[in-house]
Order: sequence, then C-alpha cells, then structure tokens
Amino acid sequence: MKTLSDLRGKRRVTAVATLAGAAVLVTSLVAAAPAPAEPPVGEAVNLSSIVPMHEEVLYAGATTGSYFWDDASGRQGDTGMPAIGKPMQKGLFASPSWPLGTEGYIMYKGRRAKFFIGDRGPGIPSESGVMLDIDGKTFAELTGTTWNENTLTVSGGAGHIPIQYVITKWGDGPGLRGEPAPFSSGAWRG
Repeated sequence: MKTLSDLRGKRRVTAVATLAGAAVLVTSLVAAAPAPAEPPVGEAVNLSSIVPMHEEVLYAGATTGSYFWDDASGRQGDTGMPAIGKPMQKGLFASPSWPLGTEGYIMYKGRRAKFFIGDRGPGIPSESGVMLDIDGKTFAELTGTTWNENTLTVSGGAGHIPIQYVITKWGDGPGLRGEPAPFSSGAWRG
C-alpha cells in the first residue's frame, strides 16, 4: 500500500514533467513561428500609400536623392535651363538615366511628391548612389525645411535623403527604363 508521501512525491514528479513538457512545447512553437515581416531595405513598404489607385506602377525602388534648381541664373552651380526645354519648376526632377518625361512619385518619411524627369543629374554624386535630383522646393517640403529663393538652398543642412520611388509613366525622351544608372554610363543618351 502506498503512503501519503509516496503519492505526493509522484504528484511532484508528474507536475515537474508536465511543466517541462509545456516549456518544450512553447519553445518549439516560438522557434517555429515566422519572424515578423520586415520590409527589405530599399523597397517600398506600401505602394498604395504612394500611388493613387487610378495609376499603374511600372517600376519601383529606392535610392538617395539630392536637390537642385537650374533656372539659368548661374547661381549655386546652376548649369542652365533643364534639358527637357521647360523652365525650372516644382516637380521637375533630374535623373542620370531615365527617359526625359518619365513621371512618378517619391516618398520620404511618409511625405509624398509627384515628379517628372526634366533634366539630367546628379552627375558625379550618381557614382555614389545618389540617383535622383529633386527640385529644391519639393526637397524642402519633404524634409520639413524651407527653400531660399535668393540662395537656391534648403535650410537645415540635409543635402541627401533616402527615398522610395515609383514610376507611373515612362517618358519618350532619351534615356533608359529600369534601375537608374550613373551619369557616367551614358544611359541618358539612349
């Protein structure tokens, strides 16, 4: 006949075994659960937040953007009128390779801007991955800073920002579709 202490001892062993089994089960479930999905570096998190529903996404990616303003005044490195033949304006961006007339949107920290490619650039910075020149007024809006019409500069010191881009229309001007290529590649000629 079993004594009361024998039964209590067996109950303790059973309780410990049950707890150990539960711990193994929880550990297995945690290990088997998929990791939280993180967006790949450089990819748009939610294209619907960038592109209106009525527009089609033809190409998307991420790059670094800088700013410029070419109004033919010769100030701050201004190289003259934009290559597309239109005056410098808000929304006119420069690409070292995309066809002139290409249209799309960029996103920076939840702020969106519509653009069209109207000029060539950035030049040398494109060798280091800066593949889009944003007009200074749009750059200031995206970064929450101000645009100075007299000096053609943006306040705050940020000269380069990481952006996500979406192409909604390829232009029919010279250039190549797809991933942006550095200015030195000569893609802007084709």
